[in-house]
Amino acid sequence: MNRREFNKSLVTVTVGAPFLISGDLVPKTLTRPEKPDRRNERLSMTYRMLGRTNLMCSRLVFGCGAALTGGKAVRLLDHAYEAGINYYDCGSETVYKGSEQSFAPFMKANRDNIWVTSKAPVANSLQDDPVTTEQAKEVARSWTEMLDQSLKNLQTEYVDAYFLMNVKSWSLISSEEVYKAFLDAKSAGKVGHFGLATHKNAKKVLQAAIKTGWYDLAMIGITPAGCYDWSTKEIEKDTPSLKALQPLLKQARDTGIGLIGMKAGRLIAPMSAYGKGDETVFDKYYDKKFLESPLNPFQRAYAYVLENGLDIINADMQNFTHLEENIVAASTAHTYFG
Repeated sequence: MNRREFNKSLVTVTVGAPFLISGDLVPKTLTRPEKPDRRNERLSMTYRMLGRTNLMCSRLVFGCGAALTGGKAVRLLDHAYEAGINYYDCGSETVYKGSEQSFAPFMKANRDNIWVTSKAPVANSLQDDPVTTEQAKEVARSWTEMLDQSLKNLQTEYVDAYFLMNVKSWSLISSEEVYKAFLDAKSAGKVGHFGLATHKNAKKVLQAAIKTGWYDLAMIGITPAGCYDWSTKEIEKDTPSLKALQPLLKQARDTGIGLIGMKAGRLIAPMSAYGKGDETVFDKYYDKKFLESPLNPFQRAYAYVLENGLDIINADMQNFTHLEENIVAASTAHTYFG
C-alpha cells in the first residue's frame, strides 16, 4: 500500500468506543477497514487476522533485522515470499546496519503483496519509571527522526507500522508526547499503525499498552516458559508461564492489539548465539503427544507459542534450513493442539 492508498483507507468502519486523551490530541476511534487486507496468501502457509490492522497475516514473520545486516540473507527473501510469508519486519539503521537498504529492492518489487514494518530503539537512559516529560519528548523526537531515516533507507514514502523498540518502561508507553509523534506521522501519510517491541518487563509494558488503547501491535519476547529478558538472556525473573499469561494476552487481543512473539527459541540456541544450548529447557511445558511430534526443539517452541496466545511469530532466519523448518512449524502448529 502506498501513501495515496493509505490515505483513502482512512475512510473506515468504527469498531470499539471512542477514547479521549488530554492536551492537543484530538479524539480517536479504533478502526479497521471494511474488508480483510489479504496479501500473498498461499496454501503452504496459515494466516491470522492481526488485531485491528485487519491484515490476514502469515503466522511466520520474516525478521529482516539481523538476517539482512550486510545483505547476508537477501537470498532467502524470494523463497519466503513463495512460501506465502507476507509480513517482513525490519529495524533501524542504528541497530541493524544496512538491513533496510538490503531489503529495499525486494520491497519495491513486491510492495502491493507484502506488509512491511520497522522499529526505532529507545535508549536505556530514557526508560526510568516514571519517565519525565523531557525524556518522553526526546523519545518522540528520536522516533520521528528514525522513522524518516527508515523511509529513506527503504526507498518508500510509507510503512505499514513503525514500532518503539526495546521498550522497558510502562510510563513511556503511556506518554502522550510519544503517541502524538505517531499521530503526526500517520496524518502525514508516513505510517499506518503504531507498535511496541519489548523483551524486558513485558507484562507491565503490555498492561500499560492495553490501558492506552493506542497500540495496534505488540512484539513480545516470549517463550513457553513465559517472558524472555534480553538483558540477562534468561527467562524473566518471576514471570508467569505462557499458559498463565493467557488472560493478559486475551485482554490485549480483545482490545485490538495484534500479538507478535519473538525470542521464542533463544534459550535453545547455542551459547555462541546468545542462548543456553539446552534443547530440553521447555520440555516440561509440553504434553507427551507434543513431545513425540516430528518437530525439532525450535519448531516445538514456535508452534507452542503460536497455539498458546500469540497471533504470529517473528523469526530471524539466516539460512534455507531454518527458513524451511520455521515454515513447517508455523503452517502446522494448529494440528498439534485442539
